[in-house]
Amino acid sequence: MRLRRFLLRYHPPGVILEYTKGGEQRSKCIDLLDLDETTNLDEVLDEITQREALITERRKPQLKQLLTRLQQQLGALASHKQLALSKVVIKAHVLPLTNIALNKSGTRLITGSYDRTCKVWNTSTGEELFSLEGHKNVVYAVAFNNPFGDRIATGSFDKTCRVWDAETGKCVATLRGHKTEIVCLRFDYHNTLLATGSMDRTARIWDTASYTELATLQGHTAEIICMRFTQDSSILVTGSFDHTAILWDARRGERLHTLIGHQRELSSLGVNFEGTVVATGGMDNTCRLWDAHSGACITTITAHSDGVLDVAFDCTGRLLATACADGTIKVFATDTFDMLVSLHGHEADIVKIAFSPLGDRLLSSSSDRTARIWDVATGRCIQVLDGHTEELISCSFNYHGNMVITASKDNTVRIWR
Repeated sequence: MRLRRFLLRYHPPGVILEYTKGGEQRSKCIDLLDLDETTNLDEVLDEITQREALITERRKPQLKQLLTRLQQQLGALASHKQLALSKVVIKAHVLPLTNIALNKSGTRLITGSYDRTCKVWNTSTGEELFSLEGHKNVVYAVAFNNPFGDRIATGSFDKTCRVWDAETGKCVATLRGHKTEIVCLRFDYHNTLLATGSMDRTARIWDTASYTELATLQGHTAEIICMRFTQDSSILVTGSFDHTAILWDARRGERLHTLIGHQRELSSLGVNFEGTVVATGGMDNTCRLWDAHSGACITTITAHSDGVLDVAFDCTGRLLATACADGTIKVFATDTFDMLVSLHGHEADIVKIAFSPLGDRLLSSSSDRTARIWDVATGRCIQVLDGHTEELISCSFNYHGNMVITASKDNTVRIWR
């Protein structure tokens, strides 16, 4: 084996080793989930070199330099400042917005709409770059193939998914097969697979090289409304109005486990970083955690008094946040399932939550027309992002956590820096 180069991963912290073995290029990741600005790097370096034969004495200075850069970047992200409104994308579409998504770098934003188009925006200038036109009905689901960002997928009520070149806006493929509306879609993390979920009760998995269908996933008895891949792209999880989630082998299209326990419709789901735990939020006021390998229910969280509308893991998978229709958010430790903080301040249901890249801040958007940024450790609301005149439909941090996007039924997107 011969080490070729190191690559840094900021969220969660880690170092990727690219090496050759038997003439083949391979990679492995060293997770540094506890690394922060106070960590002793010499101790970390010694620990890594003791267990990793690829890192010779000659390579240690280079690795020390990279770890220093990683630590400095984490320290820079930890020094928070109040966000200010940077740009407003006014009247982004003729008809209301449906969904938004950012590319990894946060330089581009896509918006879907009831007007049958998807638009791509420059987040620095707020200017429209191009409009993706061709769908015959509502564009409901949108996504970049992050971390690559060179493809966009759009799912429509016209039963098709279209794939677009993110640089030119040209449609490169139209994926047909669903019998009714497509309401969710996901690229896997390696940009080899694209999954689509539909009101026709099926999900489909597509190859992103040829855009051919690899599998039709049949098993749900009601609409599929959310989906996630595990980090290694081996498993696709789908959530449905039939009260269940299903774990599928993403390559073979085989059902692995059906997660049964919720008494009402699922609203959301999440998968932790290691791909070992699935969280499902339901309208039965509960969040359930499941073992992704066995399908067994690990625990049921009953801390909410109304429907759980969204769930989110932090980037390390050590924290889980749940958002409720009663306007509250609760944060739990995933090792003990203890509730750490309860966040109060919103005056209506919370539709979307997201951890910052470091996991020390939480972003929430609500039907009360505001978004809020919270300190996860204390539960204190750090900032209220207001200005929208109608309910918010979504919110998102960029990859570095220094920009926030909010979208509203007032048909505007606001960019905060």
